[in-house]
Amino acid sequence: MVSEKSNRSLVVVELTGGNDCLNTVVPYDDELYYDNRPTVHHKQDEVLKLDSRLGLSPRMGPIKRLWDDGNVAIVNGIGYPEPNRSHFRAMDIWHTAEPTRVIGEGWLGRAIRDLDPRGENVLTGLNLGRGLPRALSCLGVPVASVGNLETYGLFPDIHDEQARLDTLNTFSQMYGGAEGRDVVSEFIGQTGEAALKGADILRSAPESYVSEVEYEANPLAQRLRDAAQVICADLGTRIYYAQHGSFDTHGGELPVHNKLWHEVSAAIGDFMDDLKEHGRDRDTLVLVFSEFGRRIKDNGSGTDHGSGGVAFCIGGSVEGGLYGEYPSLKTADQLQGDLYFNNDFRSTYSTILERWLGLDPVPIVNGAYEQFDFIRR
Repeated sequence: MVSEKSNRSLVVVELTGGNDCLNTVVPYDDELYYDNRPTVHHKQDEVLKLDSRLGLSPRMGPIKRLWDDGNVAIVNGIGYPEPNRSHFRAMDIWHTAEPTRVIGEGWLGRAIRDLDPRGENVLTGLNLGRGLPRALSCLGVPVASVGNLETYGLFPDIHDEQARLDTLNTFSQMYGGAEGRDVVSEFIGQTGEAALKGADILRSAPESYVSEVEYEANPLAQRLRDAAQVICADLGTRIYYAQHGSFDTHGGELPVHNKLWHEVSAAIGDFMDDLKEHGRDRDTLVLVFSEFGRRIKDNGSGTDHGSGGVAFCIGGSVEGGLYGEYPSLKTADQLQGDLYFNNDFRSTYSTILERWLGLDPVPIVNGAYEQFDFIRR
């Protein structure tokens, strides 16, 4: 049995730049893979075999270990109709769950609003990095962006304590009490108050955190370590977001892609080990996605923008296995040299929203979509 939905966390890892799914989940038993990839391929004896047809990139050992434990769902053939090969538009589609219109609200921002409709917790959503990804954007929904949890706070560069207290006091007077202001001033005031409150709460997370896990020395690993600290601190944060890349491998793909997947796999392996140590692995779901895949044929050194992709759902409450059909590499089955998608990414979103977070997915993903069974009941 898993705990109640109110205790569950969702950690989203974005592989920025367009991950090459063919060199991630490798059809090592398909001659067409090697025919189309004479240079940019993994050899049969290198891949980490999942079954008699498919295997993982050789640098994905920690994720293969989690697969062997039954905690990895691989969603093959994920995408949407009329795929867009622009990084910006494709990522915007995934962020907003809207392929046909440009809209302002992100799907996770809408989810945070539904999880905390009164805005009682300014830390319901947390971005692990700088800026604010479109997926988390939603009017009236505060989301903290944390570059480094250990140094996070307002005005951390002011080392004199009294000067910092004076500055914080001025900040609180500037942004406190937005009543009677115009819409823009009110929004700024609310944002300032949320930042002040969130920084104060987050400061407590590292203080109570102890772990035997030594994370890899890469940016994603450190961000997931920050997520583990917040999860273990029970601050009520439900949704976490982290980005890693760039997976835009037009040239020199094999060494670059291998390095990136070593970093991602090691970071997620450490993160899940840490959560298991603290008894939180069954309450945490990790979604890994990228905005699009790459072309079926290599260009001699790398691969260009394509369509069709793969997503991973990882966690102690995940029913591991292969979901969605692996797209055919036959010429007649290609989409202008790309992989055809066979399941809409909003099916995966809907599964997570309803079966993991207990939310109505229809208004969040802009429609009703068939769901998967990768979450244990």
